[in-house]
Amino acid sequence: MGLTMENQLFSSNKPFVIAEMSANHNQSLHRALKVVEAAAKCGVDALKLQTYTADSMTLNVQNPEFQIRDKKNLWKGIRLYDLYKKAHTPWEWHLPIFDKCKELGLLAFSSPFDEKAVDFLESLNVPCYKIASFEINHLPLIRKVASTGKPLIISTGMASLAEIDEAVRVARGSGCNELVLLKCTSNYPADPTESNIRTIPHMKEMFSCNVGISDHTLGIGVSVASIALGASVIEKHLTLSRSDGGVDAAFSLEPDEMESLVKEVNRASQSLGNIIYGPAEGELDPRRRRRSIYISAPMCKGEVLTRENMKIIRPGLGLPPKYFDHLLGKTIKADVKEGTPLSWDLI
Repeated sequence: MGLTMENQLFSSNKPFVIAEMSANHNQSLHRALKVVEAAAKCGVDALKLQTYTADSMTLNVQNPEFQIRDKKNLWKGIRLYDLYKKAHTPWEWHLPIFDKCKELGLLAFSSPFDEKAVDFLESLNVPCYKIASFEINHLPLIRKVASTGKPLIISTGMASLAEIDEAVRVARGSGCNELVLLKCTSNYPADPTESNIRTIPHMKEMFSCNVGISDHTLGIGVSVASIALGASVIEKHLTLSRSDGGVDAAFSLEPDEMESLVKEVNRASQSLGNIIYGPAEGELDPRRRRRSIYISAPMCKGEVLTRENMKIIRPGLGLPPKYFDHLLGKTIKADVKEGTPLSWDLI
C-alpha cells in the first residue's frame, strides 16, 4: 500500500510543507541555524538537508564530462567536484541543526546520497528520508533507505514512467510502506511551462500513493496550483536572502515568500471541499441579497398585479423572479403596503 493521509507521518489534512536548506547555509553553521529559525517562523512542517561529501558524489578529476556544460544551467562551467564541495552540509553540522529543529517544533530529515550517509542519518534517528531526483536510478541507495522501514519521499525529475515504476517497486519490495512521489522539474530555476503538474493526479493513480511537488520555479504559483491537482506535500528551497548569494539562492524563496507559500497552499487545500451545488453554509444569509418579487406600491384587496405595482428587487424574501410574468394580471387577496414581499398566500 502507498502512503495515505491516515499514515502516521502525514496524518494531517493540510499540505505538508518542506523547506529545503540545501546549500543556503553558505558554508556557515550560524547561518544554517538562522535558516532553521526562519523556517519555523514561516510555519513550514519540516526542514530538509542533503547529506553527502564531494568525494561521495563524484571524482576529483579534470575530464570534460565532470564539468557542467549545459548552457541553461545555473552552475554552467563549474566542475562537479567543486560544486559539491561548496554546497555540501558538513556532517558535524547535522546534529546541531536537527536539535535546533526539534527545539522549534520542526520535523528534520535529509536526502542521503550514498549508503554511508544512510547509516549516519540512522545514527541521528531521522524520521523519514528523501531520494533526490538525480538519485532515482540509484536502486541500491533506494533499497538501503527502504530497508529502514521509514517513510520515503522520492523526487521524480527527469525520470521516465518506467524508471519511476522500477524505483517504486524496489522501495516497496525492500520494506517501504509509506511512500510519497514528488513531481519535479530538475532545472534550476525551472520554467513554469515545463512543470507539467497535470502529471500529479496521474502519478497518484498509477502508483497508489500520496503525491506532491518539489518546486524549483520562481515564486509560489506552481506550488499553489499543484494543490488543486492533488498534491499533499510541497518542497521549496529557503534562503535568508537571495542577495546574499550562494549555490541555490537564485531559485530559493525568502522567508516572507515562504510564509506566503504556507498560507496560500493551506487556503488552496481548504478551498477544495466536496462536489456541492447550492448555497454553502456561509451563503445562507447572503441569499437574502438576491432579487425577488416585491409589492412596489400600496394595493387594496382585489387589485390586479401589474408592472407598476410589483418589481423584481433585492432582498430575496419574496417569490423568485421567474414567476413575474405568471403573476401579471393576478389579483391580490388582501390590502398590502409598498415593500411587502410577494408570496403565494397573497395571490
